[in-house]
Amino acid sequence: MRSHSMQAWQHRHDFLGAAHDRHERQTWIVVGLTATMMVAEIVAGTIYGSMALLADGWHMSTHAAALAISALAYRLARKHANDVRFSFGTGKIGELAGFASAIILALIALLIGYESAIRLFNPVAIRFDEAVLVAAIGLVVNLVSAWLLSAGGGHDHAHHAHHHDDDHHDHDHGHGHDSNIRVAFAHVAADALTSVLAILALLGGRFYGWTWLDAVIGIVGALIILRWSYGLIATSAATLLDTVPDRKVASDIVRSLEVGGDRVSDLHLWRLGPGHAGVIASVISHDPKAPDTYKARLAGIPGLSHVTIEVHRCPPVA
Repeated sequence: MRSHSMQAWQHRHDFLGAAHDRHERQTWIVVGLTATMMVAEIVAGTIYGSMALLADGWHMSTHAAALAISALAYRLARKHANDVRFSFGTGKIGELAGFASAIILALIALLIGYESAIRLFNPVAIRFDEAVLVAAIGLVVNLVSAWLLSAGGGHDHAHHAHHHDDDHHDHDHGHGHDSNIRVAFAHVAADALTSVLAILALLGGRFYGWTWLDAVIGIVGALIILRWSYGLIATSAATLLDTVPDRKVASDIVRSLEVGGDRVSDLHLWRLGPGHAGVIASVISHDPKAPDTYKARLAGIPGLSHVTIEVHRCPPVA
């Protein structure tokens, strides 16, 4: 068989999200903004003797590190997109980074809660005016970062099609979310939340003498961030464990394949990357058709980027 004939039957395993490159650029910009604000808070905290600013600056450093993990994941996924060592491409590198980053987010929440509990019983002196100013600047930076990551990012529904002999039907459907960008957004949203809560606490202490408010709001913020991180960990873990991304899609696949006397004896549906799903189905029949016939039945189901069909003839009834 000639080599060019063999190539006609092969296809790429490039299962990156439609907005992969844009998400990477946005994440690197946010890494730069977060790192800059981190340095500013640490320097300001040292100059003004504010433990609140110092603590927020160092806690921001962990967000910067987690965002850098997300950005590097995009770069690695793109670099190795066509590496044959990855059987189903590198679409899940972002999910792996999202999982790790969500765990970091949970640890940050626990640290904030721990520090807040200590300050509840051992309050520290706060230079309110300077602290409010820097916290307000931090909030602006966080809002800009959140806008960058959410503007078409966390809610992207773009299409990126490349078809190969009915094996690729690449549309965004149900399983098109990008956990990596969602976790990056969660990090800056958590920063924004802590900035808002810190400003409220500082204002309460500045004008009403409620110094305990800083610690109480810190604990509330930690609980909210923990809830976010739990949801993100569960979502990314489900993809890493190859759980069925959409039960309705699985039902549609079975219904499309089971025509006449054809029956599906085994079905595997999993997520390959943002907007991409893989399918392996075993069909049994007394009158089996060619695999391409069954693949053609799935042509109307969006998001199926890698389809493999096994066909078996039922043994004659004795």
